[in-house]
Amino acid sequence: MGEYGVGQSVLREEDPYLLRGAGRYVDDVTQVGLKRGYVLRSPHAHARIRAIDVAAARAMPGVALVLAGNDPAVTALGTQKPNQPRKRAGGAPAFACPELALARDTVRFIGEPVAFVVAETLHQAKDAAEAIAVDYEMLPAVATLEEATKRGAHAVYDKCPDNVAFIHEAGNKAAADAAIAQAVHVIKHRMRINRLTTNAMEPRGALAEYDTRDQRLTLRVTAQGPHQFRRFLAADVFRVPETQIRVIADNVGGGFGMKGGLYPEYILCCLAAKLAGAPVKWVGERSESLLCDEHCRDNITEAELGLDAHGKFVGFRARTLANIGAYYHADRSAGPPTNNVGVLAGTYVIPAAHVEVNGVLTNTMLTGPYRGAGRPEAAYVLETLVDLAARELKIDPAELRRRNMIPAAAMPYKTALVYTYDCGDFGKNLEDCLALADYAGFARRRAASEKQGKLRGLGIASTVEASNAGLIEHAEIRFDPSGTLTVFVGTHDHGQGHQTTFRQIIAEKFGVDPARIAFRFGDTDQIMIGTGTFGSRSTACAGTAMLMAADKIIAKGTKIAAHMLEAGEHDIEFRNGKFAVTGTDKAVDLASVARDAFVPAKLPKGVEPGFYETGTFDGGQRTYPNGCHISEVEIDEESGEVALVRYTAVDDVGHMINPMLVEGQLHGGVAMGVGQALLENMVYDGSGQVVSGSFMDYAMPRANDFCDFKLGENEVPTKTNPLGVKGAGESGTVGALASLMNAINHAMAEIGGEYIQMPATPEKVWQAIKKARKP
Repeated sequence: MGEYGVGQSVLREEDPYLLRGAGRYVDDVTQVGLKRGYVLRSPHAHARIRAIDVAAARAMPGVALVLAGNDPAVTALGTQKPNQPRKRAGGAPAFACPELALARDTVRFIGEPVAFVVAETLHQAKDAAEAIAVDYEMLPAVATLEEATKRGAHAVYDKCPDNVAFIHEAGNKAAADAAIAQAVHVIKHRMRINRLTTNAMEPRGALAEYDTRDQRLTLRVTAQGPHQFRRFLAADVFRVPETQIRVIADNVGGGFGMKGGLYPEYILCCLAAKLAGAPVKWVGERSESLLCDEHCRDNITEAELGLDAHGKFVGFRARTLANIGAYYHADRSAGPPTNNVGVLAGTYVIPAAHVEVNGVLTNTMLTGPYRGAGRPEAAYVLETLVDLAARELKIDPAELRRRNMIPAAAMPYKTALVYTYDCGDFGKNLEDCLALADYAGFARRRAASEKQGKLRGLGIASTVEASNAGLIEHAEIRFDPSGTLTVFVGTHDHGQGHQTTFRQIIAEKFGVDPARIAFRFGDTDQIMIGTGTFGSRSTACAGTAMLMAADKIIAKGTKIAAHMLEAGEHDIEFRNGKFAVTGTDKAVDLASVARDAFVPAKLPKGVEPGFYETGTFDGGQRTYPNGCHISEVEIDEESGEVALVRYTAVDDVGHMINPMLVEGQLHGGVAMGVGQALLENMVYDGSGQVVSGSFMDYAMPRANDFCDFKLGENEVPTKTNPLGVKGAGESGTVGALASLMNAINHAMAEIGGEYIQMPATPEKVWQAIKKARKP
């Protein structure tokens, strides 16, 4: 397909209109009679609501509606619940605790919604919210994992005195215990994985409208999966048929997992639109986003790696405390620390392994998926232990990894933790990345840094992750009588470049000019079903669904073309956009077949008019993107400042549809990993108050925090989907977190410094250097 085919670095088609300000985000849309919503939030991390008085607020100018948690319309709402069965210690069911749209009796984190005000203007709504009187009785709060799990800790819920909502296990405990007990060397380490928040460029927002004639709700919302939102709203919250709800997600300014959840504000907009008889819009402000967008990560992991006398890995075990926040009300909080524990097996032969994850309740905002969703954390844990083992055994870190790498010839390979890798060449990733990073020249570069009064460190991460699978995805291809076509998909494009990538797939499949292909997504009235975009699944799942629909189009087109060419169907072949009679120059193009498909008189007997087909994919099997990432840092001993000076990666994401977009995804992923390792940190004090509640306190990475990235690729196409793709959205973060922290701690180890936990802030590093240099 020339310069637009699969495998070509086609420029993103979405960028020009977005850069011109022609995008359509939630706050760009207005409606006749639109009213604005504002949320009154709890100033306390844990308190009992003794009384709430909204009378004065309801009398304020411009106010149309004020809702509190005990209003009948609010109490009638349903709630989400976890669907994945989980257990507590001893086998009892997990402690599920629903999150209400508005707190009723108790608030359990700073920023929890207490009342919702709807007024003619946002300022009127804010003024009215200030008139609401809430009588709180303060209760003890636990904001950190250490506080929540210590003996005698205050309980977030009386019925869950130990604050552990569930325990999840994977692997073989007896085998892992035995392997560790018999190991010649055991490396044990405790790692604190810091809490983050997404800080998407577009804040969360919603605009709801209720049609009284059809008794139908339309919700425009910042969503990564509109069909999932529709299902949750219909089945769990309002208990109505899905046909009574339409969800639209046009352009969304950054999701990264955080915008996959159905938040209370969205539900409140829907309810308020129905009660007020007018469209209602709520758009979060940055201060609200920092408090009340899902947070992420926030784990403590104690892990052990056993090795024999020759440096071969013999066993691994880990116990993780995962902070899930104040409510275990859906599967989102439990997902990251449990769904991806298989990543802890890494790219290595580890005969025995066991993992235990404890979901811990605290008086903090809920945690949920964030780019990588458990994969970066797991890779960080394992790769940290590998580096520590290399130092203790005095083996080169690359050599230790080489010695334990799963060989390509062993594929498919069943690990000791959940996953069976179908394909991959992990050893080639390592060797290619070492060469690209000039690993052999590191000693020379370190000597040069020392002359400048700086420490230098190098960190390696050899990682493998898993994409999401087993979730339905749908596509529809519609030709119109002019011969042009529209592709509809159930995944959502919020920055990934689907419009470009999916057009490439269809343009090559059909051999048509991409300008004749329109692309639609994000509207549950236009696309029948879908799941959404997350977990590096979109191209594998939506791409496969598109090919299923395309094959049906070609099959029908073959019948019509045979009739047009007066030939037998078995003599027709489709190639380069044309149906041709084999061995002749007789052919007809796809557009002509499409046009005839809408003229009954021109169709063969028994062929239904029209030219449109659907494909529904069951989600298939997991794919396993993998790679090797190498970071190099310089540390200024005088200030403790860490500078990322070299970054190299070789990744296998399967067959690359658009290599340039793959690189863009890797760049973004690396940036998020670097941000966590060096800067970002969501901090609560002892009373549960948020300390890092603005960009004055929450440090976001900037362009000068990065160096140029040197990227290579090692394409090993998977056979689990027809495109051979594995997913690329999260690989950068998975590799960056581990490699960068290994580089920092490699530099610190050279001076006998203590291990630096994330984030490696200048103050923390400076203190460690000062301690290590102390006579």
